[in-house]
Amino acid sequence: MNSRVLIFMGIFISIILAIDLYAFKGIKLITENIKPIYRQLSIGGFWFFNFLVYFAVGWLALNADKFRAPEYTNIIFSINAFILMAFMTKLVFNIFHGADDITYLASKVYHNVFGSKTNFAGDGMSRAKFLTLVGAGLATVPLGAFAYGFTKGRFNFRVIRKTLGFDNLPAAFEGLKIIQISDIHIGSFPKGHESVAKAVELINSRKPDVIVFTGDLVNNFASETEGWIDVFKNLKAKHGMYSILGNHDYGDYVQWNSREEKKQNLDNVKQANRDIGFDLLLNENRVLEKDGEKIAIVGVENWGLKPFPQLGDINRANQGLENVPFKVLLSHDPSHWDAEVLNHKDMDLMLAGHTHGMQFGIEIPGIKWSPVQYKYPRWAGLYEKGKQKLYVNRGFGYHAYAGRIGMDPEITEIILTSKQQNA
Repeated sequence: MNSRVLIFMGIFISIILAIDLYAFKGIKLITENIKPIYRQLSIGGFWFFNFLVYFAVGWLALNADKFRAPEYTNIIFSINAFILMAFMTKLVFNIFHGADDITYLASKVYHNVFGSKTNFAGDGMSRAKFLTLVGAGLATVPLGAFAYGFTKGRFNFRVIRKTLGFDNLPAAFEGLKIIQISDIHIGSFPKGHESVAKAVELINSRKPDVIVFTGDLVNNFASETEGWIDVFKNLKAKHGMYSILGNHDYGDYVQWNSREEKKQNLDNVKQANRDIGFDLLLNENRVLEKDGEKIAIVGVENWGLKPFPQLGDINRANQGLENVPFKVLLSHDPSHWDAEVLNHKDMDLMLAGHTHGMQFGIEIPGIKWSPVQYKYPRWAGLYEKGKQKLYVNRGFGYHAYAGRIGMDPEITEIILTSKQQNA
């Protein structure tokens, strides 16, 4: 283990320990008047839970070299979810437990500055206990949310249906149904997990005309697709299935032994797309023709704001489409839309993914929020500018931590129409 990892883990554990010691102060406060046996069980349970967290952190530190290894991915992402759950639960608890201490300190400062006593502190102990009990109750929210996100949320596939209107859609393609999936990250799923096959069945049940996949089939390695190709081979679409590459598909997050090894991995990822049945578009296009009318599916390689690679070439992908009146662009990263795509007015609809909605957020009537929006302003759902539209899929799989909270995995059903409506 290198020194940088040791320093980071030392700082991380110190922070966790400080949070735990302060939370322990709160646990002692709210259990001070209960029966000794229950108090001992509460305190013992608290430290046993913390011991599991320390053990998990230690395991990650000792196995840092395995972080990218496919056989450890599910274990590591699950541990990450457990650590996040523990951190957020105790953070909420400490915020309320600490409110009385902050008030007390404020009163002291006020007294020292203005030379007079205040009633900020009030009945410190009773209020402190009340706030700590409130914190204990509210701490069950992140605890339950992360538990649900790990056990159910990451597998709870939902279909989001959008009807998108375009003036220039050829009449022959009125009502064309496009199913979009994105960010499969298949190496994150437990091997053979039934949720993937059920998601494939759900897609097929929608009877798509076209299926598009907007990148990140794997986390890093082509070997992650082993055992999954036959599952995805069951996907069916009347007018074809098309895919592009995402940033993870290039293997840029792994230290390879040679350029040749990295290239071979990328070639294998490309072949996995084709083995599934996708027509992989590498700065290319395909024309769909019906009743003498045409639309185009345009697919570019990954283009993202630096340090992400900028391999997408719209001009190259657009060649030969001068007489095609309607185009759907597949580009993995939604940043591409503002940076380049809006300058190509002939790109009517762009389909992207990449953000996962950070696998965490709130989407209820009147509120749509996720921390990821501070990095990606266009992070989930439909966006429009002029006559051009962008749809950002929230992702099929998951990465970094095994869970989805308020941001279910998405299968997007897009209906194209010449009528001016977005529903």
